[in-house]
Amino acid sequence: MTVQEAITTRKSVRSFSDRAVEREKLDQVLEAARMAPSARNLQEWRILVVRDSAARGALVEAAGGQGFVGQAPVILVCCAETNHHLMHCGLKSYPIDVAIAIDHMTLVATELGLGTCWIGKFDPEAVRTVCGIPEEIEVVQLLPLGYPADPAPVSKSRKALDEIVHWERWENTGR
Repeated sequence: MTVQEAITTRKSVRSFSDRAVEREKLDQVLEAARMAPSARNLQEWRILVVRDSAARGALVEAAGGQGFVGQAPVILVCCAETNHHLMHCGLKSYPIDVAIAIDHMTLVATELGLGTCWIGKFDPEAVRTVCGIPEEIEVVQLLPLGYPADPAPVSKSRKALDEIVHWERWENTGR
């Protein structure tokens, strides 16, 4: 599978089979995060791998009762150990850097036949309590990981390039 194919076929999976994720595949997904770029090469991302059934169940509650989160055999709790570095543009680097690492993981997961779903609906303090995450660590996203119950591709509705791309100046949408 090419990177373009992974981008095109990746989907948000909200129903997982009960098949366990092989350690080799999990390691490949985690390696993708490790290789992601980061501002000033700070590499602030930290990933907690949660496979324990009881902990996954508690994370369902922390994620607003979204049952499919715990249905996944693995939940990656994506965090940052950060000094809250600001990039020159004024944005904090850690949320962007963790997002890049997550995107790398989702694409490798797709290549390996695994599914993921970015979870932004969660209570960080509840996640912190369930997982024993120290106060100084920022909880950024949850990423359930497993084999999709339905591996069939889905069609994606996306805006046309000329709706999202500007050329040379903002008012120029054509080439």
